[in-house]
Amino acid sequence: MTGDRPRAVVLGGTGFVGRHVADAFADAGHDVLTVARRAPALPGRHRFTALDLAGADPGTLARLLDAEGPVAVVDATGSSWGLEPDRMAERCTRLSGQLLAALRRASWRPRLIHLGSVLEYGPQPPGGPGPAPEPDTAYGRAKLAATRAVLAAADAGDVDAVVLRLVNALGPGLPATSLLGRVAAALAPAARAGVPGRVTLAPLVARRDVVDVRDAAGAVLAAAARPVTGRVLDIGRGEAVPVRSLVRLLVEVSGVPATVDERTGPDDWRAAVRWSCVDPAPAATALGWWPRRDLRRAVTDFWHDELRRVAGRAEPMSAGEPRQRAP
Repeated sequence: MTGDRPRAVVLGGTGFVGRHVADAFADAGHDVLTVARRAPALPGRHRFTALDLAGADPGTLARLLDAEGPVAVVDATGSSWGLEPDRMAERCTRLSGQLLAALRRASWRPRLIHLGSVLEYGPQPPGGPGPAPEPDTAYGRAKLAATRAVLAAADAGDVDAVVLRLVNALGPGLPATSLLGRVAAALAPAARAGVPGRVTLAPLVARRDVVDVRDAAGAVLAAAARPVTGRVLDIGRGEAVPVRSLVRLLVEVSGVPATVDERTGPDDWRAAVRWSCVDPAPAATALGWWPRRDLRRAVTDFWHDELRRVAGRAEPMSAGEPRQRAP
């Protein structure tokens, strides 16, 4: 504790979701420590410790947790963006195992909030997940193994933990390797040059549950204080949205006259996921949480943030560019 401020530790706190989780705790009055392999490129608003979690001895992490005395530890590690399949088990499963070992050694007992993925369910029929998770991707299998390890540790009484299984998150800071990240990368130069844009994508046939990343962070904050140990809660909007409509929305929000070409080509593992949707009602009951932001707001804020990133905050905008809200 720092004075009267509770502390929170966010592992993977410099990543897309982790940064928003850290901000949510800070906005709620927590003193936040983010932990990652490398410091962020720009100074953040939170304390930071560089630590390679995969290679760290659990005793080192246990001592860090005891020194911090946090009320919550969030495992936001294991991002799949741009990761080779053969490294997913290391990044998604081994990291979580190291954290569980550290929590068993630590004298301090915080609430662990493990961030899982909707891809743990595997192929979903229209309407929602099947009766049991059956992932068919390396990422889904690695994340499910981590979830099961967390639940086993909670059942054994070794940790106080809850798993939040996130759908696709969208909002400021979305990685460039994501679908909308690739679209924005094509639109932003066109917007600044005042010329039409052209985007080439694989066929946009999927329908996916999508949640604003800031709403997902709000669910993590709620899970830090609620009696939800040993549970898995799905975090999403409960709506399978056509990804084509999200691309169209981004083009509309950008104001860039753009042509979107859909061409068949090599698929990555995400392209095989044609349908994803979860039921957010259990999370609403257990956490008092419900998504508050609509997807237009998420896309608009993502676009404005992308323009700031590309242009640089200090560089003046040209007359033809849209005005942006202050960060």
